Amino acid sequence: MILVTGGAGFIGSNFVLDWLAAGQEPVVNLDKLTYAGNLQNLAEVQGNPGHHFVQGDIGDFDLVRGLLEKHRPRALINFAAESHVDRSIHGPEEFIQTNVVGTFQLLEAVRAYFAALDAQEKSRFRFLHVSTDEVYGSLAKDDPAFKESSRYEPNSPYSASKAASDHLVRAYHHTYGLPVVTTNCSNNYGPYHFPEKLIPLMIVNALAGKPLPVYGDGQQVRDWLYVKDHCSAIRRVLESGRLGETYNVGGWNEKPNIEIVHSICAILDQLRPAAGGKSYREQIAYVADRPGHDRRYAIDASKIEQELGWRPAETFESGIRKTVQWYLDHTAWVENVQSGAYRQWIESNYQDREASAPHRSHA
Repeated sequence: MILVTGGAGFIGSNFVLDWLAAGQEPVVNLDKLTYAGNLQNLAEVQGNPGHHFVQGDIGDFDLVRGLLEKHRPRALINFAAESHVDRSIHGPEEFIQTNVVGTFQLLEAVRAYFAALDAQEKSRFRFLHVSTDEVYGSLAKDDPAFKESSRYEPNSPYSASKAASDHLVRAYHHTYGLPVVTTNCSNNYGPYHFPEKLIPLMIVNALAGKPLPVYGDGQQVRDWLYVKDHCSAIRRVLESGRLGETYNVGGWNEKPNIEIVHSICAILDQLRPAAGGKSYREQIAYVADRPGHDRRYAIDASKIEQELGWRPAETFESGIRKTVQWYLDHTAWVENVQSGAYRQWIESNYQDREASAPHRSHA
């Protein structure tokens, strides 16, 4: 038995689906079901006796301790987090509560559980903390990619809260002997991605005939990782990662945001041509950049390759095509997650930016 937190969100639900599809041991799935947590992501395992869903908060010490005592998992994988930079700028408190205080309460519950295990159970138990490359800050164009030893320099409330959670996990290993491993991943994309992030937002807006909002000059660079590859990396780290270590997980795919948007438009032009023969690129609209927008992230994933033999299976070209096709095939899912609250958020985040944008373009 394993316990997964945040297993109804984007990465967590992909992990649970892949884990159970591979015939692995049962999963207890704890998720608060905020706006980005969606039980529809888990429709494939509805009725599966190996999947036990519990709605709840990682910050609820008694709940987590009770689940640990009842199910006695041999591992806990922590995906639970508030994860959207723009939302953290608008409302940072929720990020502190979930990512910092919530992680602290989770660690406290696990510490109490771990202390009561016998020696054999202790030797098998793992706490795997899933984090982000954003804790390392921003890179200049010619800077080397982030390594596990890179200095933490978070620049947004989101990345600062994740950095704090990483430090707590590390401290609980060194102070209390908790058997932890941490992964810091680059930008994920793929199925079940909530359409506020760049790739799904571009797909959804393009199909709806809406503007494709691109921050600033669109030259912000990210390393892109297909979510199924990320899940395979987590399984590998859980299996053989060294205790107390951090493993950077990347896709070896550095690309500027505008190139991502162009790629999506080109695929949609092929798979779902717009009326009148127009290209979806004509919907691109540059908008005012967000405050403190990091210019470049890049992951050096050589450690996980050298130590654990993991490399991503997908290129960006294969992964983005699979992703676009998934959204074309799952329009009902998209419609269901676009609630009134989501529409209001998108409008509030982008409306003022368009009004103050330095220019608009159909590049």
